[in-house]
Amino acid sequence: MKEEVISIDDVISVLKRRKWSLILSIFLVFSLAAIAAFTIPETYRSESTILIEDQGIPQDLVASMVTGFADQRLQMINQRVMSSTRLLDIINRFNLYPELRNVLTTEEIISRMREDITFKTISADVVDQRTGRPSAAIIAFSLSYDGRDPVLVQKIAGLLTSFYLEENLKVREQQTTGTFKFLEDEAASLKNQLSKIDADMSEFKKRNMDSLPELMGSNLQGLDRTERDIIQLNDLLRTLKEKESYIQTQLSTIPTESDNQDKNLLRELKAKLVQLESRYSEKYPDVIKTRSEIAQLEERLGYSSGAAATTSQPDNPAYVTLASQLAGIRSEISSVKRQLEAQTKVRDEYQRRIEVFPKIDEAYKTIALERNNIQTKYDDLMKKAMEAKVSQGLEKGQMGERFNLIDPAKLPEKPIKPNKPAILLIGLILGIGAGVGVASLKEYSDHSIRSAKALARETALPVLASIPEIVTWKDRKRIRIRRILIFLGIVLLIAAAIAAFHFYIMDLDVFWAKVLRQWRKWFPA
Repeated sequence: MKEEVISIDDVISVLKRRKWSLILSIFLVFSLAAIAAFTIPETYRSESTILIEDQGIPQDLVASMVTGFADQRLQMINQRVMSSTRLLDIINRFNLYPELRNVLTTEEIISRMREDITFKTISADVVDQRTGRPSAAIIAFSLSYDGRDPVLVQKIAGLLTSFYLEENLKVREQQTTGTFKFLEDEAASLKNQLSKIDADMSEFKKRNMDSLPELMGSNLQGLDRTERDIIQLNDLLRTLKEKESYIQTQLSTIPTESDNQDKNLLRELKAKLVQLESRYSEKYPDVIKTRSEIAQLEERLGYSSGAAATTSQPDNPAYVTLASQLAGIRSEISSVKRQLEAQTKVRDEYQRRIEVFPKIDEAYKTIALERNNIQTKYDDLMKKAMEAKVSQGLEKGQMGERFNLIDPAKLPEKPIKPNKPAILLIGLILGIGAGVGVASLKEYSDHSIRSAKALARETALPVLASIPEIVTWKDRKRIRIRRILIFLGIVLLIAAAIAAFHFYIMDLDVFWAKVLRQWRKWFPA
């Protein structure tokens, strides 16, 4: 069966027949769109733009202690500002959402406020100073709030902006202060360790004053000098002993007393006195006489009375001279022995010091190494603490990376929604579509016969003749004009839709850029 071809004339004839359905549908849909456009509550938006400025002083001169990227810090600040406690305080202060307080819970109202707050970042391609590679970095961000009261919207947007600025300063100050405090505490702890290890080192030096590594050279020199002195003293002692032996040999050959008659007589008288005393008493005249002679003789010889007189002392000059020499040599031998004993003790002390030197040196090096390590850490921490203090001053002077409000929240003059022209345009388009749909539905459900073919198909009888519609040149002209007007209307409608989309929904350049981005994403080259 051959399908019928629907021409533009057929469509126009259908629209003519169903024009009232078409007009009524367009009117109803457009009226509903107009009612919605003018009855939906107006929503205003106030927006602030904040620029993220780099550090005012070069990083080579003053390094900032605030680490991390700006987007990480922004997310942290955003979490603090968007906390339930802070948003609830704003809601109570400005009496926001009064119509919802009896309907929604507190958490739902806070979620509603979070939805009304818009936080957007603005990125740009910059060269990363750390890696030297181009990358996308956040250079600014915008913060906006939507509401029905334009004055209240401006106040809340300004308040939220001030929160972000204050939180940024607080976060940076907390980081620098916390860093400085941590470094300062660690430096104080290391300083205490240094004081303790210095005390231990001082005590160690006192206990091992003579065995310290720096005295090793002097100990070796002292040991060498002492050993030489001991050798010299041994040589001297050997020489003195040889002299002693030689003099003793000479003394053995020399008589202790010289030949003297008085002494011989004295010896004879003493022997005689012994004989007499053995035979007679002490008062016997010969005993008395002999004692008197002995006393006179001793007095003449210069002997003292008593025990000394009975002592025989050498009086030979040669013997006495050698004896005195022998006594001097023996005195020198005693002195040398004492010196040798003292030097031996000194040598033993030096040897003890040298023997314990490896242990003392190892223990001393361990303490010194530990102290050097702690000192290095302390110096490094003090350097970092000074840098942190300078960074703290940098943040207090707001010379570091900072947020600069370049576009404060303004009083909104026009609502951002509802977009009345867009709603009306969409209502008109939907109305036309609904009208065409209703007209098509009515035409499809209408079984009236309006052509010879339809009559022949329905009755199964041939049509002998049909009287065509008489179309004059005026009718043709009117039809041509109508077609032109319809075409122009469609073109104008499309142009108006595009213009409305451009001015009220999205800029066409942005839309085209998004389309190209999606195209490259779906179909990469």
